Amino acid sequence: MRIVAGQLRGRALETPKGHAVRPTSDRTREALFSILESGSLLDGRNLVRGAFVLDAFAGTGALGLEALSRGAAECTFLDRDRDSLVLLRRNITKLDLTASCQVREGDALRPPAARRACGLVFLDPPYGKGLLAPAVEALQTSGWIDGDSLIVMETDGKHPEELPGGLQVLDRRRYGKSGLVLARLDSGRLDSRTA
Repeated sequence: MRIVAGQLRGRALETPKGHAVRPTSDRTREALFSILESGSLLDGRNLVRGAFVLDAFAGTGALGLEALSRGAAECTFLDRDRDSLVLLRRNITKLDLTASCQVREGDALRPPAARRACGLVFLDPPYGKGLLAPAVEALQTSGWIDGDSLIVMETDGKHPEELPGGLQVLDRRRYGKSGLVLARLDSGRLDSRTA
């Protein structure tokens, strides 16, 4: 697995052995970042350049590291698995990105309080466990997500998860086994019910 584009294009990322972590494929990342940088979603803006990013359920950190390679200002990585965090820290060090990264051990369903809301939020939880809706709600409550945040959610392409009510879905895509949903909070806040 490699960084697809930007200043670190072609640099290899360490990946875990086994199936505990399912990194977003290079193809899916390339397609996603093409959408984010094209200006087709919101007012013609590149949504990566200069962004403060949260990569929750971070795993290898591939999404956040790709964002940094493409000009994001900084990224906070959140994961509760200690083996994933060790691998993630090695990837950050190997790419010489420690100054623009913060690694937090924690659960996206009970996240620590944010210093600021992030403009770009990646959520790539384990498939089929119903984690997206509670994670979005918890991250909004703890200040990571606000009405200006773009939320990128990866789901099982064949069996997408239920999303929280109160999201304005801007785009949906399917790439092989993966599905992507790009959304914002509708009116800046979530409904308490799920859609």
